[in-house]
Amino acid sequence: MALSRFRRDRGVDYWPGFVDALSTLLLGVIFLLTVFVTAQFFLSQEVAGKDTALQRLTAQIAQLTDLLSLEKTGKTSLEEEVARLTASLAAAEGERERLRAGAPGPGAADQLGAAQGRIAELGSALDSEKRATARALAQVEILNQQIAALRRQLGALESALEASDRKDKDAQARIADLGQRLNVALAQRVQELSRYRSDFFGRLRAILGNRPDVRIVGDRFVFQAEVFFDSGQAALRPEGRIELDKLAAALGELERQIPPEIPWVLRVDGHTDIRPIASPQFPSNWALSAARAISVVQYLIAKGVSPQRLVAAGFGEYQPLDPERTEEAFQRNRRLELKLTER
Repeated sequence: MALSRFRRDRGVDYWPGFVDALSTLLLGVIFLLTVFVTAQFFLSQEVAGKDTALQRLTAQIAQLTDLLSLEKTGKTSLEEEVARLTASLAAAEGERERLRAGAPGPGAADQLGAAQGRIAELGSALDSEKRATARALAQVEILNQQIAALRRQLGALESALEASDRKDKDAQARIADLGQRLNVALAQRVQELSRYRSDFFGRLRAILGNRPDVRIVGDRFVFQAEVFFDSGQAALRPEGRIELDKLAAALGELERQIPPEIPWVLRVDGHTDIRPIASPQFPSNWALSAARAISVVQYLIAKGVSPQRLVAAGFGEYQPLDPERTEEAFQRNRRLELKLTER
């Protein structure tokens, strides 16, 4: 009757809605991180492709520059040859005019014919050299145009690479900012939980009083196992139920005070001494410690504590407080520990 009245007094349980909201927030954060990582991957691929294209264009420019240098050298040689042929042609024409102006002698006609043949030959060579020079100039012009086009492509790639670098830096800055904000939020949640833990332990100490079988060790409340259980058993004693009633009341008040977005739980840890248990019900100390922790958790749930806020763990004999092999050490190691912590 009292239990049903207590559950009615609690009103509507908003906790599932808060859990859904918190889960949605976490999924959104994970989605954002996934988007950032994917964008970073494709950005790296794009930058790598542009670097490869940049190297290829640079090699092409170097090759075309070498070709241009060779063409310029050939052009210079052709121009020198044209100049030489022009000079020879001018000399031959002068010789021809001299022979025409002079008195005709026995060999003048032969010399004049030879001079005219030489002039014709030089004129033909000069025309050939001029055509070769024109071709060289055209080739140089084509190479200059190709180099200019490649330089424009190189400039465009450099601009795109700079833009990619800026995008990469912006993405890194956004990721760093998001990580910093998450760390700040987590640190704030830890600080808030530490404050509520201190208040809860203080309230629980005031409720339980100065009992010798209950003490605080670090951030844990430690109960001797004998407070709740008989030797080798996991069923709660009546005296233990009374103490758990007090604990359930304190936890109910704590649930109403802590904001729902803080992911806290009360962890119940069962411990035994090093002496092995040999019973049909519990094949090991580990099984006994886990069963005791589960009994406490189930009783607190029956008293109205949210199951989402409770965790049961069994440690057997593997986390002793006192390594000695005395009866006092065995008694200290047989215990239940309550720890308010993050989920």
